[in-house]
Amino acid sequence: MIIKFLDGSEKEFKNGMSAYEIASSISPSLAKKSIYAIVSDEKYDITRPINDDAKLELKFKEDAFDVLNHSCAHLLATAVKKLYPKAQFGVGPAIEEGFYYDINPGEGVKFTEADLDKIEKEMKKIASSDLPFKRVELSKEEALKLFKDDKYKQEIINELEDGVVITAYSDGDYTDLCRGPHVASTKYLKNCKLLAVSGAYWRGDSKNEQLQRIYGVCFFDEDKLQEHLHILEERQKRDHRKLGKELELFMMSEYGPGLPFWLPNGYTLRRVLEDYWLKLHRNNGYIVIETPIMLSKELWVTSGHWDHYKDDMYITMVDDTEFAIKPMNCPGAIQVYNNSLHSYKDLPLRYAELGHVHRHEASGALNGLFRVRTFTQDDAHILLRTDQIPDEIARILKVYDEIYSLFGLDYHIELSTRPFDNFIGEVEVWDAAEKALTEACLATGHKFKINPGDGAFYGPKLDFKLRDSMNRIWQCGTIQLDMQLPGRFNCTYIDSNGAKVCPVMIHRACFGSLERFIGIITENFAGAFPTWLAPVQVKILPVNAAYHLEYSKEIAKMLNELDIRVEIDDRDEKLGYRMREAQTKKIPYQLVLGDNEVNNRTLNVRKYGQKEQISYSIDEFIKMISDEIKTMKR
Repeated sequence: MIIKFLDGSEKEFKNGMSAYEIASSISPSLAKKSIYAIVSDEKYDITRPINDDAKLELKFKEDAFDVLNHSCAHLLATAVKKLYPKAQFGVGPAIEEGFYYDINPGEGVKFTEADLDKIEKEMKKIASSDLPFKRVELSKEEALKLFKDDKYKQEIINELEDGVVITAYSDGDYTDLCRGPHVASTKYLKNCKLLAVSGAYWRGDSKNEQLQRIYGVCFFDEDKLQEHLHILEERQKRDHRKLGKELELFMMSEYGPGLPFWLPNGYTLRRVLEDYWLKLHRNNGYIVIETPIMLSKELWVTSGHWDHYKDDMYITMVDDTEFAIKPMNCPGAIQVYNNSLHSYKDLPLRYAELGHVHRHEASGALNGLFRVRTFTQDDAHILLRTDQIPDEIARILKVYDEIYSLFGLDYHIELSTRPFDNFIGEVEVWDAAEKALTEACLATGHKFKINPGDGAFYGPKLDFKLRDSMNRIWQCGTIQLDMQLPGRFNCTYIDSNGAKVCPVMIHRACFGSLERFIGIITENFAGAFPTWLAPVQVKILPVNAAYHLEYSKEIAKMLNELDIRVEIDDRDEKLGYRMREAQTKKIPYQLVLGDNEVNNRTLNVRKYGQKEQISYSIDEFIKMISDEIKTMKR
């Protein structure tokens, strides 16, 4: 057989040789560091025979995190099966930061944290045995027979077409249904750690039985594992629910599950974000609107939300007519567009709205500000001509780049395509929309990956996955191209020939929701917000209120007049206690004012995170903090 390498060279090898054997013939060291291979665009185990002419690409540790972790999911199943012989197994994929496996451990058994330690020890014991991962091809009949005692595997197999080749992998005594590939043996899996156990419905459907999901992670190197575990510890310290309470940002009440209450500090933080958002959008040609929070059923039927989203909407009766609290802002924006006539020269029309929406999220899914039942979408709905799509997407991407860089958040883009079912419109229109988004990304140099079937019911979308300082991925911004909704509401503009034409609509959100974004940046900054964003920017601490309070009030008045957010702490507490509390509240600047400061009209300044206290003149400090706020320095 002829093997073609990445550099374009070709070489003949004996038919049936594996990628490992081919690599060994070139260099033993090359074979040693190879983990798996890409053979003519298909992922192969490094030891799997190659039987035809092919392109060959060897993959090393840096590209094999998902393969390593999927292999470790198999190792977990092997250990569980040995310890709990009646266990049955759902699915065990690799995920962004490791793997999980959904398991039914057997009647009367429920995994605990203590069980995780026991399972992990068994995993490491098996890993040290250096057991090879062996691949076998099966017919559907053979697979059903092999997995006759596992109803979950049986269900998956029965859904496959007759005649399809099914593969399974063994590591020791346990065999699992899997497409592969895997690492060559269990010796690569010794640096593993089980992290948590939770409930998970079979196939993510609440109508199905609940299994137990065990999460874990594996690294090729021990130091990488320890580094990751350290990050996980840091994340716990940065939990926005914990910080939200400590910094007095928001609260929840049993009288409104999933409905956050904004406390004074949180309200200030939110308004600063909103002011920034408004200024940015006005500078980029957006018209700011506000639409009603509740609209009649008729509108939601026309938009398609009634058929596709009714179960997640709050519905009430008004004057014998059904109304729904809005879960989306788009139909309202369309009403604004249809309020007047438009020419092709008017487009694009960019309507921006901080829209307050409600969605009936399951109680078990509620999670601080990350998953709530009411939130504010930083929405925009852009009505435009088809020929304007590439330029408009480019403009939006520029705005996104500006916003995310301000907060120190990297991102990647995923193109979510037509849902496999439950969508509206013609397939041809969907194909055209997906092509337009693809070309817009390529034209602006933005790379993306495909997320099949995850588009909105009315159109494909670009999802922006943000990476924070703790290396987590968050879904925030989105750009959705909609060629359906404007037609449903008879939106038109007059083209250059005097004919009525239906515009295209772009749905677009940068933060996604203010609530979720505030949760994300709270954890990203560990509650130590940049000065421009901090709810309280300066805390003034008079050493002795009897002698220094008047000067403290004078300085506070100066700062307030410059719109610098300042508080005076003149409580009858020791200065050291008040200073420590200001640090705990992560306030950017403390001004400690005593005799020297009063007599010399200076300021003793301590910046958050620093131990030294520096003396500034009043003018010097005002210039420094004003510049920091104006430039929105991180």
